[in-house]
Amino acid sequence: MECISVFDMLKIGVGPSSSHTLGPWRAAERWIEELKKANKFDKVEQISVDLYGSLSLTGKGHATDYAVMLGLSGGDPEIIPIDTIEKIISSIKINKKLHFNNEKQLPFHPETDIVFNRKFLPYHANGLSFTATINGKKSKSTFYSIGGGFVVKEERKNSKKNKELFLNTFPYPIVKGTELLAYCSQLNLPISGVVLENEKSLRDEKTIDFELQRVWMTMLECMYTGCHTEGNLPGGLNVRRRAYDMHQNLKGDLPYADPQEWLETIRKTEVKFRQILKWVSCFALSVNEVNASLGRVVTAPTNGSAGVIPSVLMYYMVIENHEANFEHIKRFLLVAGEIGSMFKKSATISAAMGGCQAEIGVSSAMAAGALCELLGGSPEHVLVAAEIAMEHHLGLTCDPIGGLVQIPCIERNSMGAIKAIHAAEIALETDPANVKVPFDKVVSTMWETAKDMSSKYKETSEGGLAVGVNVPDC
Repeated sequence: MECISVFDMLKIGVGPSSSHTLGPWRAAERWIEELKKANKFDKVEQISVDLYGSLSLTGKGHATDYAVMLGLSGGDPEIIPIDTIEKIISSIKINKKLHFNNEKQLPFHPETDIVFNRKFLPYHANGLSFTATINGKKSKSTFYSIGGGFVVKEERKNSKKNKELFLNTFPYPIVKGTELLAYCSQLNLPISGVVLENEKSLRDEKTIDFELQRVWMTMLECMYTGCHTEGNLPGGLNVRRRAYDMHQNLKGDLPYADPQEWLETIRKTEVKFRQILKWVSCFALSVNEVNASLGRVVTAPTNGSAGVIPSVLMYYMVIENHEANFEHIKRFLLVAGEIGSMFKKSATISAAMGGCQAEIGVSSAMAAGALCELLGGSPEHVLVAAEIAMEHHLGLTCDPIGGLVQIPCIERNSMGAIKAIHAAEIALETDPANVKVPFDKVVSTMWETAKDMSSKYKETSEGGLAVGVNVPDC
């Protein structure tokens, strides 16, 4: 099992999908690096891309073709100006040329040079191959987007040994919840404290703080953008943005000029149960509406589930604790990242492999555990909260209508956020010694459920709402 940092679980990128957009984008970057290391890049005469399985079946709706073109063009999803994306794509389509890594012009016809193959490759549902023509000969390299923006090549004979060595780079390697709790007891630290010690083995604390602040600011700006943008989402379903309308009804009359001032004004609004539900939903919807429109979000742990963690953290800051500061944000993100990493190591965070339980379910568990620690829960309570949140997402299918990360994906983030808050509260009132379903058992159960699930319900748009609802009716 790999050594996974909080910054692997919480990546800044572009929507709408971590596995179908960010992953293929990163795969294109890695392929370019391969060509350069082999001294082949300058000799490339022509390029093409083959998409397989889930990347092919829902690739158009997830902008996978856009992602590979942007990656091949040398754009960085963390910093590329969002308003330049359509310009780059339009230029490639009109001129039939691609500025390869922003270094050399190559002929490129998106209609024929990006091939959507319905068949699945054996290693993973999200496969893609890049082919370069060099001196008239073709050279192919295959990658797999395994969820959350993670990209791998097919495992080789020594991969198990290599992963074990990689795992040992953390002073406190963690695969299971029982191991995490043992470290908490041994070091007399909360979960966030143990995670921080591991992170400090990779980078200094000043850098950790800087990067976590960058992650939070991206989340906050994303919520702010979503709450202040009206109209319909792109993609053909004509889904109206709802965060704007909800925000208009909730925000009151106090003025603000930026995301931080906005946060402060929300703290002064009316706090009743219905308003709290609406605020949390508004925050979650706003993020995933930005995600659906190729905006900048944080994978948490995926793009399709990007709204749960920021909305629950925002809930804590504007409802639960008006004195909350960066230290609270830091602890929340560290705990969330660790819970997500345990699901990735022992199960999956890819909807193409496990259905939506692997995305919304995991994000809800991450948020529940993180909130529980901030509310005073012990490490044992934190894992109880995460277990409760996942337990009530088991079996959740991934069935996006039209292959777009819109219906039911956007609403599911608000439901996952509410479940996370509820799970944290139940956990706080529970004696961990009396819990019948331990955290590690729900992780393994989720993976077994994923393996038993029909492929129709794993991000293929071949079952559930994706076929039960007519696209023209939308």
